[in-house]
Amino acid sequence: MAKKAWIEREKKKRETVAKYATLRAELKAKGDYTALTKLPRNASPVRMTNRCRISGRRHGFLRKFGCSRIVFRELARTGMLPGVTKASW
Repeated sequence: MAKKAWIEREKKKRETVAKYATLRAELKAKGDYTALTKLPRNASPVRMTNRCRISGRRHGFLRKFGCSRIVFRELARTGMLPGVTKASW
């Protein structure tokens, strides 16, 4: 489990990105890069990382399911993910 501080930091980054999204788009369209540099660093969507919704882990993240590989395996094994079955041949 990731520390709560890391998870909260990511939430704050997502809020900041959403807040400045329209302003960033306008400044980029104008080509005003000096004003763009004056925005907060966390306003850039590049600074966000994908985190597992359940454990908060950022490595081994599966975009399709929104969770880490470890949580995915547990959920798939217990049948909590619809359409996911264990391979057998």
